[in-house]
Amino acid sequence: MKNVLIVIVSLFLFQSFTAETPYEVSIRNWQRKRIDGLKAEEGWLNLVGLFWLEEGENTLGSDQKNTIIFPADRSDAFLGKVRLKSGIVSFIANKHVVVQLGMETVTNLDIFPYKDKPIVLSHQSLRWFVIKRGDKYAIRLRDLESPTLKDFKGIETFPISQNWKVKTTFVPTIGKKLRILDITGRAFEEDSPGKLVFTIDGKQYSLEATGTKDNLSFLFGDATNKHDTYGGGRFLDAEKPDAKGNIYLDFNKAYNPPCAFTPYATCPLPTKENKLTVAINAGEKYHGNH
Repeated sequence: MKNVLIVIVSLFLFQSFTAETPYEVSIRNWQRKRIDGLKAEEGWLNLVGLFWLEEGENTLGSDQKNTIIFPADRSDAFLGKVRLKSGIVSFIANKHVVVQLGMETVTNLDIFPYKDKPIVLSHQSLRWFVIKRGDKYAIRLRDLESPTLKDFKGIETFPISQNWKVKTTFVPTIGKKLRILDITGRAFEEDSPGKLVFTIDGKQYSLEATGTKDNLSFLFGDATNKHDTYGGGRFLDAEKPDAKGNIYLDFNKAYNPPCAFTPYATCPLPTKENKLTVAINAGEKYHGNH
């Protein structure tokens, strides 16, 4: 009987020390949703190509004679043409080739510009649509059977610590625009509704936001980049400030940009002000090719 009691007490103590707090559980749930998003059809793990369009006609398919070459084991030889003319992109399918928009077979269709969401065409396991970066247009290609997607094992993270949920003060910067560079060297501007000012280990820092006051977004660098985290910085989101202008910025939810998962993304880089000199040992890690 004594031995049984010892076992029960030991199990109780073990569970007490290993059970996660409600806060830790909430972060774990956020991390799971993050993984689900990466694996989804509109996630970043299935990107297999990015093809910049030339003005005029661009042919596509698996044959090497095409302007845009799709994977040979996923595509017919000649799928059709993508025509770029004065900012309008159209797709013209070859006869006897099945290219679909949803469940409908496509013959001739304008696919850019679009209203709310990209117009996504499909052929076998491939999906493609048009993106615009600066004055350039490109076809972004997905493969729902991508090896990167199938081989994905998850994301390593720093230990969860509520100490990295930092109280900040929102400072409006109405009318300010941020000049942002992406990894291709292209520059663009985004409105900045404000910045967050906060203190870590007695030193003051700030981060410039994009988005809106109700839904703030940040791209930041820190001293962990190129060692424990992605070299091009990480993303972080925050909700609107409270009545006193305060926001809790949770660095446990710092996440890698798409370029950490695929070479076919065109990720922005942190502004000078958003390159923090402190090491943010929270959120997602990265140990790939920095």
